[in-house]
Amino acid sequence: MIKINKGKRFQQAVDAVEEFLRRAKGKDQTSSHNSADDKNRRNSSEERSRPNSGDEKRKLSLSEGKVKKNMGEGKKRVSSGSSERGSKSSLKRAQEQSPRKRGRPPKDEKDLTIPESSTIKGMMAGTMAAFKWQPTVNEPVKDADPHFHHFLLSQTEKPAVCYQAITKKLKICEEETGSTSIQAADSTAVNGSITPTDKKIGFLGLGLMGSGIVSNLLKMGHTVTVWNRTAEKEGARLGRTPAEVVSTCDITFACVSDPKAAKDLVLGPSGVLQGIRPGKCYVDMSTVDADTVTELAQVIVSRGGRFLEAPVSGNQQLSNDGMLVILAAGDRGLYEDCSSCFQAMGKTSFFLGEVGNAAKMMLIVNMVQGSFMATIAEGLTLAQVTGQSQQTFLDILNQGQLASIFLDQKCQNILQGNFKPDFYLKYIQKDLRLAIALGDAVNHPTPMAAAANEVYKRAKALDQSDNDMSAVYRAYIH
Repeated sequence: MIKINKGKRFQQAVDAVEEFLRRAKGKDQTSSHNSADDKNRRNSSEERSRPNSGDEKRKLSLSEGKVKKNMGEGKKRVSSGSSERGSKSSLKRAQEQSPRKRGRPPKDEKDLTIPESSTIKGMMAGTMAAFKWQPTVNEPVKDADPHFHHFLLSQTEKPAVCYQAITKKLKICEEETGSTSIQAADSTAVNGSITPTDKKIGFLGLGLMGSGIVSNLLKMGHTVTVWNRTAEKEGARLGRTPAEVVSTCDITFACVSDPKAAKDLVLGPSGVLQGIRPGKCYVDMSTVDADTVTELAQVIVSRGGRFLEAPVSGNQQLSNDGMLVILAAGDRGLYEDCSSCFQAMGKTSFFLGEVGNAAKMMLIVNMVQGSFMATIAEGLTLAQVTGQSQQTFLDILNQGQLASIFLDQKCQNILQGNFKPDFYLKYIQKDLRLAIALGDAVNHPTPMAAAANEVYKRAKALDQSDNDMSAVYRAYIH
């Protein structure tokens, strides 16, 4: 019985045996089909063609030698024999267990099946689409985790270089594009069994996003010291000033509202910069422009500190659930040091290179999101004024290509008149403004974002700043 081995050399050996067996089958098809005794038929065959049989045995022995050499200990020999029944049996077993076949498959074969390791969660499209995944008998099926995305190693068209970092529960994969993604290797960040870093963690800013992030850091066993202008966080130590938090912690995260707040936090009285010493680490998770984050990085590094920008894509609910997407850039070593923290607060994170790249990417992502929200609001109001059912409009969208949790939740909240903030309208308008400025800096037109920005500005004028971004709907009905 030939066990499956995906090594190239082993596959070549298996192919050689298969080819020989096919030739043996062709020769044996001329023998009698009415013989009742396999032993007598084999002896009779040997007597009729002993010279040829000897040559075949030597060829088969060489083929088996190749298989044994590549398979090592534990691989079974392929049984030989010139009988039709023996040849058919051997050929059938080889065909059933080989992960790929040479030539055209039998007419009655409907699909190909291969057992798969439980660490692989799916099959890639293209050439792998012909395979149907089935678990082996001794290998239980692991439910696919809907919260975590996994790399399919060695099955992508572009090779990726992967290495172990920080903890065995983490995968860091660097693709040819130069970007890197830290992702949980399983669902441990959801059930609370990740291994927290032994570094002392600080956190500045407990707004809609920061509060949920800190909760998940604490839940996963991190030691956290927090500072906020107005509120405390149950279970966390309280720092009196940003400078005090930075000076007493190894890695300090910050998440504030805009570029001015980010600068004030670092450069203001008793700010972050006063607590920075050689080796101290600062991670800014605020959504700001590239110029602001570059300035902050320069002053932190000038004091001997290490800097990483890590804005997050998501909302309050995703923050509470630990399902944010983190976009990071800057100090690569610090990015890796933050691995358990990123596992606790998000479902995945990406390393995008030098400082400023994460800020640019985050603004582009939020530009698309803000423009989409304004378009949804425009469609809902147009449906209403033309006598169409808004609920039916939403149902149609949910059955089409635009269907998403974001679309459904925002529309349902609008129809219910619920604008409790999940992502402040004033902040999405700020991001649109910064994205437009980013386009202007490189002479790239952003007319869609500009149009959406005007609608949000009108909503702000209608006192909707502190409502959810979906309150842009009200700009169309007033």
